[in-house]
Amino acid sequence: MGGSLSKALGKLFGNKEMRILMLGLDAAGKTTILYKLKLNQSVTTIPTVGFNVETVTYKNVKFNVWDVGGQDKIRPLWRHYYTGTQGLIFVIDSADRDRIEEARLELERILADREMKDCLLMVFANKQDIQGAMSPAEVTEKLGLHRMRDRSWYVHPSCATTGEGLFEGLQWLSQNVKGTKA
Repeated sequence: MGGSLSKALGKLFGNKEMRILMLGLDAAGKTTILYKLKLNQSVTTIPTVGFNVETVTYKNVKFNVWDVGGQDKIRPLWRHYYTGTQGLIFVIDSADRDRIEEARLELERILADREMKDCLLMVFANKQDIQGAMSPAEVTEKLGLHRMRDRSWYVHPSCATTGEGLFEGLQWLSQNVKGTKA
């Protein structure tokens, strides 16, 4: 009974649920972002082997966020997390100019998978607090996102340690998701 009532209220008041996959190269800031969103505090992280999953609620949207390790030996396993993904958060270390091409290739590989054809793409141009970090416009250009015609995408500057820009990214995802459930 209570479940039926909460579902009805969810439909009435617009509660949504969204499966988010957060990927990116190792040390880009994925886990720091996840726990800043979840706990609103910076946590000391170690390289993620496997995954972390947390539910983050923001403005009546429950984001089920899967943060999967980004080391090159783990990346072939990413595809096992694609099914049912509505939004991809791809995290870029904006200060790591040496690996932006590697990040572009990985992003292209992810988006080429048929399981990911309908998902939104939210890119966090992370580590904006570091001197010389690439701007969102530069990240957009280096990733070749302007060539992407059949997908909704958005690049937003962020700083995982301060939380700057993170909720704006969730806002964009919540406004653009299709097929949400209560």
